[in-house]
Amino acid sequence: MSHTLKGKSALVTGSTSGIGLGIARGFAEAGANVMLNGFGDAAEIEKTRAGIESEFGVKAVYSGADMGKPDQIRQMVKDAETQLGRLDILVNNAGIQFVSPVEEFPEDKWDAILAINLSSVFHATKAAVPAMKARKSGRIINLASAHGLVASPFKAAYVAAKHGVVGFTKSVALELAECGVTANSICPGFVLTPLVEKQIVDLMAQKNIPRETAVRDVLLLPQPTKEFVTISQVAALAAFLASDAAQGITGSAYSIDGGWTAR
Repeated sequence: MSHTLKGKSALVTGSTSGIGLGIARGFAEAGANVMLNGFGDAAEIEKTRAGIESEFGVKAVYSGADMGKPDQIRQMVKDAETQLGRLDILVNNAGIQFVSPVEEFPEDKWDAILAINLSSVFHATKAAVPAMKARKSGRIINLASAHGLVASPFKAAYVAAKHGVVGFTKSVALELAECGVTANSICPGFVLTPLVEKQIVDLMAQKNIPRETAVRDVLLLPQPTKEFVTISQVAALAAFLASDAAQGITGSAYSIDGGWTAR
């Protein structure tokens, strides 16, 4: 990847593993300084952070902010601006999942999913926008989901939150349309992340089926290609949306789902 983001600085929430880490690495490869955020083993996170710096020759910092706590989110954005000098790109990626019939859905799980998957997007955006508007440039990229456009059963909170992310992104895009700041959402189908790996293992146990059957006939049933979208594909789309070439794109929801939402 050419250095299309050289001199830019990015904050990616939920970036200690999975899609978020892939995006942070993709940005670093394109020349951007990055702030990582997320949970995990402190030594592993430090290894990841230092690895990004040495591999790509950029500055990489870390915030342990909890995406369920608005005050910590605000502080994280402030820290990104201070430690990286400015915040050009905000990627709201942090997310959790819980699967249950609606009548049995635990209320604390509903609240947590709405807080982390939707409200954190609002709090981080609210904190980052003033400096972006003042500079008349910026990129807000929100990780929604195919479930931001269509639904599946037993995922009421996740589907509600991700639909909310798509709508929120459109609204922010309209507000910032004359400020040089774009806002777009990315809607991936199934990507093989630690979150999805756990679903595969659970399916194999619940239905007593081999891995291949769990993946192809159950998990990837709605995904026509019958192949997982890769983390690097999502990262490449995010890097494009963060680049100068994407200045004319705002308020869009980009499907990257193997044809799922084409049905």
